[in-house]
Amino acid sequence: MDSSGQNPKPAAARKGNLPLYLILLVSVAPFVGSIALYLLWRPDSFVNYGDLVEATPLAEVTVTQTDGTEFRFADLRGKWVYMMADASNCDDHCRQKLYFMRQVRLTQGKEQHRIERLWLVTDGGQPAAELAEEYAGTQQVLLADRALLARLPATGEVSDHIFVVDPVGNLMMRYARDPDPSRMKRDIARLLRVSAGWVQGER
Repeated sequence: MDSSGQNPKPAAARKGNLPLYLILLVSVAPFVGSIALYLLWRPDSFVNYGDLVEATPLAEVTVTQTDGTEFRFADLRGKWVYMMADASNCDDHCRQKLYFMRQVRLTQGKEQHRIERLWLVTDGGQPAAELAEEYAGTQQVLLADRALLARLPATGEVSDHIFVVDPVGNLMMRYARDPDPSRMKRDIARLLRVSAGWVQGER
């Protein structure tokens, strides 16, 4: 018993808590990394092309599709995601976004597996089969309602943008209408590099 009249915590008990502390550290590391990306990652040598926006958490969002099935953003955890929203008839601007998302991903070579592409079909219709074939790998989510779209940080129409969602499920960047794909490429290359140590989920 010490001079205060209290028993000091046994050393064995402190050691017993070590695994708990390690688990807690591993659990919060991706979140801390995400916050650091938004608040601290602004070196003078880096000027991002896309607009950094206030983080919009999507990791826990589940949306119902027109066929009654559910799509969970949590299933994309561990990936950088290019996301767009547009109607099923997909006009020229819509096709341009699909093309840019595919081509910029391809430029990342062996790192392209860390990038997913997502098309939120705003009217819930079924896009033409030729689009699914031409842009194979782009997930189509046929929205049963537009509630999710209201959460997306758009200037003007939500269909104007290509959005970027980080590996922990936060929408954190957007590109304006008719972006420069070469500059998009540089952005994603830097994002992949700075996040190389993050836990990457396997789908």
